Amino acid sequence: MSRASWFGIAATLTLSASSFNVFGEINALTPAEEAQGWQLLFDGNTTKGWHPFQHPDAKSAWEVQDGVLTVNLKASDVQHGDLATDKVFENYELQFEWKSPVEGNSGVFINVQETPEHQIAWQTGPEYQLLGTAHKDNDDPAKRSGDIFGYTSPLAAAKMHSDGQWNHSVIKQNNGKVEFYLNGTLTSSVDFKSNEWKNWLSQSRFKDLPQFSASSKGHIVLQEWTSPIYFRNMKVRVL
Repeated sequence: MSRASWFGIAATLTLSASSFNVFGEINALTPAEEAQGWQLLFDGNTTKGWHPFQHPDAKSAWEVQDGVLTVNLKASDVQHGDLATDKVFENYELQFEWKSPVEGNSGVFINVQETPEHQIAWQTGPEYQLLGTAHKDNDDPAKRSGDIFGYTSPLAAAKMHSDGQWNHSVIKQNNGKVEFYLNGTLTSSVDFKSNEWKNWLSQSRFKDLPQFSASSKGHIVLQEWTSPIYFRNMKVRVL
């Protein structure tokens, strides 16, 4: 094979790697996914469909960089804070890919109520924890990545991908029953309507928040915290 032919193949492979991953084309739906009812939550180019939590008309610190949704922690003259979907969701399956710095700490909240009396997303919405591989909270069964923050899951911890690689997460909710997955492993499974959950809640750090997990319908919210976080391939389908 000539050197020119080899470089041509290498260039093609590089282009393919930048446009596709193991789940298909980045920030796009396959015909099969469209037939199954999947919709993109992030189009890969804009923050359309999202707004700063509690500030729907403000310019957000969240931005798109090379097909990735992230937050500019140093941005000025913008609204900092969590990013919320414009729509509310009830029975659905959410898939997304994410990566974090090794010491990173962020999360995705579900069933968030955007009301005047609840100015912070975690006051109403349970959190899918997102941590870097070296974050100390990964050693805490109640705070590890891929789990419901604050809840000690009896299920085994999921294996996170190496630094700089994308992790794949799934959140399923149907009639108040929620399952969290990280890289193909079921990490948390709870029924927010069950007595078991309510008993746990009454003794948890959220016991003085009467609206926490009280609704099985609400906004999906991405957390701006103390470190960068990166999202792509965010898609949802109604169940």
